Amino acid sequence: MPDPGSLAPLADRWPFALGLAVLTVATVGLQRWAGVGLTRPTVVSILRATAQLAIVAVALSGILAVPWTVALFLLLMVSTASWTSARRLHELHRGRLAALLGVLAGAAVTIALVFGLRMMDPTVRNLVSVGGIVIGNCMTAATLSGRNFLARSRDHAAEIEGWLSLGATPQQAHADVGRHALREMRLPSIDQTSATGIVTLPGAFVGAIMGGASPLDAAVFQLVVLAGIALAGTIVGIVVTRVAGGSPTIPAPAD
Repeated sequence: MPDPGSLAPLADRWPFALGLAVLTVATVGLQRWAGVGLTRPTVVSILRATAQLAIVAVALSGILAVPWTVALFLLLMVSTASWTSARRLHELHRGRLAALLGVLAGAAVTIALVFGLRMMDPTVRNLVSVGGIVIGNCMTAATLSGRNFLARSRDHAAEIEGWLSLGATPQQAHADVGRHALREMRLPSIDQTSATGIVTLPGAFVGAIMGGASPLDAAVFQLVVLAGIALAGTIVGIVVTRVAGGSPTIPAPAD
């Protein structure tokens, strides 16, 4: 395996480029065979990821050289994560606001606690690593909890309408829907955490080892990440479902 820290000439990267193309074509082909479609979104997502990671790789070189710029980089990540989730939750009552507040709250509280409790040294590398992972998972948590909330609200529209007609507040009428949405959002993360080290070696652990850390230090880093993701996801889910639960109306049926 080549040294991950080396920057080989682009001409030497053709096996990687070919492999990436093969994996993408295989994914698209299987999706079409299964009748799922999603050809364009899949290809576009890979191309966007490639371009964005190239830009980030260059940007991080500057950030590591000028430490104070890490704050701007984290702000950019939070803004992008919020905007991405907001697009997915446009059908939800105050969905865009819910996504923004959820991602901000989950990321800010978690990152502040991780470094405030001295679980990790507040170096630029650690801030970027932990912040990027936590913010990315906040985005996923916001999208999943919001879409679960919307789907269950539609399925239980009559029940919600009944509570409202009896004089319940919107928050009371949507309470059960919110609890279910939060639970369904958290279950995959809980399963993944439970299987860590037995079924899978997570990216943070593997990345730390490839970066030269000892297995013990890599395990500590991974545990910080897992605990942070759990807290951040819970905060995001609560915020999103509470904001969305303030809807005084029944959601429109899905198209």
